[in-house]
Amino acid sequence: MEAHNHSGPAEPAAAVDRGRVIEALGARLPPHTLLLSEEERRPYECDGLTAYRRLPMLVVLPETVEQVQAVMQICHALRVPVVARGAGTGLSGGALPHAGGVLLSLAKFNRILKIDTLARTARVQPGVRNLAISEAARPYGLYYAPDPSSQIACSIGGNVAENAGGVHCLKYGLTVHNVMRVEVVTAEGERITLGGDALDAPGYDLLALIHGSEGMLGVIVEVTVRLLPVPERAQVVMAAFDDVATAGAAVGAIIAAGIVPAGLEMMDRFAIAAAEDFVHAGYPREAAAILLCELDGTNEEVSDQLLQIHALLKQAGATRLRTAQDEAERQRLWLGRKAAFPAVGRLSPDYYCMDGTIPRARLPEVLDGIAALSREYGLRVANVFHAGDGNLHPLILYDANVPGELERTEEFGGRILELCVAVGGTVTGEHGVGVEKIDQMCVQFGSAELSQFHAVKAAFDAHGLLNPGKAVPTLQRCAEFGAMHVHGGALPFPELERF
Repeated sequence: MEAHNHSGPAEPAAAVDRGRVIEALGARLPPHTLLLSEEERRPYECDGLTAYRRLPMLVVLPETVEQVQAVMQICHALRVPVVARGAGTGLSGGALPHAGGVLLSLAKFNRILKIDTLARTARVQPGVRNLAISEAARPYGLYYAPDPSSQIACSIGGNVAENAGGVHCLKYGLTVHNVMRVEVVTAEGERITLGGDALDAPGYDLLALIHGSEGMLGVIVEVTVRLLPVPERAQVVMAAFDDVATAGAAVGAIIAAGIVPAGLEMMDRFAIAAAEDFVHAGYPREAAAILLCELDGTNEEVSDQLLQIHALLKQAGATRLRTAQDEAERQRLWLGRKAAFPAVGRLSPDYYCMDGTIPRARLPEVLDGIAALSREYGLRVANVFHAGDGNLHPLILYDANVPGELERTEEFGGRILELCVAVGGTVTGEHGVGVEKIDQMCVQFGSAELSQFHAVKAAFDAHGLLNPGKAVPTLQRCAEFGAMHVHGGALPFPELERF
């Protein structure tokens, strides 16, 4: 979301003696790891959701795990909130600082510790860029599958915290399906290991729990990811359609035929034109929508599936088909999709990137619903999304300089998320909840479910110091939002409302 200053939702009050915190941290950390002046702290006031800004009390850039533990131990003892931050590319305000807390940056944890070609794993620090893992593994014929559009910049620690996906997650899964072990520093400063080097680990599956936890349960300091062999062949087919709903129906036809593409992405006319102007990918401007369908595997497997895909797409109503003839053309077709967000950003002073997920079968009606809302609010929308798994990314164009337009845009975005829930989907797919979607969590979940979420949080962080005010709303907030009826005003687990 591109916008101007917007303070965002209120955060928990915290009476913190800044001088005492600086003194305690300075006694255990090198001076150069502490950023204290306003000028030094200002770059950390927001993540990719720039509409929400908040200056942190101070910023810490530790260089070792022991320093991270020291920060957590001191903050726990002094009851100081901590917000962990990776590359700052998140789009839901998950790394929005706490004005009375410490912003803990993991930027200096940027080393690939080991690539094990026999086990096909990579052990990396959380600040390593997503794409850097595949670049390091490629000489061994291996790569890391999850590939968010921001993979050139986003860090693996943030990918775990948000359970990031990408254009190839349909076949190869989200981050949670490609991580074997995570090292975490708890709110009290203890270092623990979740998962292991084997395919399974004893006890509760806390490795899955830490994925998508948005920095609320611990600070990630090391990640071991699975690597896959680079496929013998990968080929992408671009299909053009005269109607968005028809393109959506084609997605269901492909999956129903038993074919699971490596990637299955969709863009509408607005997004096509923006991407074509930006990177000249060779997209047909006259199309109402395009599908990008990538197949990979052995030569024989890809050849057979290409024939099936061509027949399916023609039968589904495709008006034009184009198959990439070489690797350069394949990369160019994908470049247009991965550059769609910045491409759309060139068309308007600001844009709001939504993230919701729906059942694939409901895709045509949801697209029609988004179009109807676009007309109702008088705001243009470009649709770019992971069609194969139903993860939508409508981009709402607006101008924050126009009084009230940001608020109207946020309301529009909330209506899209509520539409996703109404058809059996969710309010997020890979961007997380952060501060952006916290009210829509009240729409998706009831009081009993939210109470259990708070109970899990309390088990890891009894004082609510880790990324407070994010992801999971209080029951009181939901009651005030009007999305939940709380009988007689009594709230289950009232002691958890402090989070």
